[in-house]
Amino acid sequence: MAEGKKIAENKKARFNYSIEESIECGVVLEGTEVKSVKAGNISFLDSFAEIINDEVWVKNFHISEYSYSSIFNHNPDRPKKLLLHQDEIKRLKRKVEEKGFTLVPLDFYLKNGRVKINLGLCKGKKLFDKRASIKEKDLNREMARDFKKDLNS
Repeated sequence: MAEGKKIAENKKARFNYSIEESIECGVVLEGTEVKSVKAGNISFLDSFAEIINDEVWVKNFHISEYSYSSIFNHNPDRPKKLLLHQDEIKRLKRKVEEKGFTLVPLDFYLKNGRVKINLGLCKGKKLFDKRASIKEKDLNREMARDFKKDLNS
């Protein structure tokens, strides 16, 4: 991720998928959506990106309505278009057509006042891969604990 204020992170995606590559994308949002995202009113646990007619769209990405707006509020569940260069879209399309790859939003952050998404090209993990991740995380935690104990002694 480049410099910016982090709004949200998709920890579940990092657990369920092995991330082959990540790419920074802009998002086409309406005015009240931007205010709501800056307030942190988003939900994207099951969201994914899809390439339709050489355009990248994020689906199942919920941005709650902005509470201080008037009746001209946005539709919370509409698909959002991602801004990428055409050659990046073609490269991602070739990868996604391979077996097992999918596009998943990993992070949401502000960069120079604009909402950005860190989109990951991911491959689903099997159950034994998830167990290995848990085991590795536990071992790292124990090593850090032992190291801290040695420093304090």
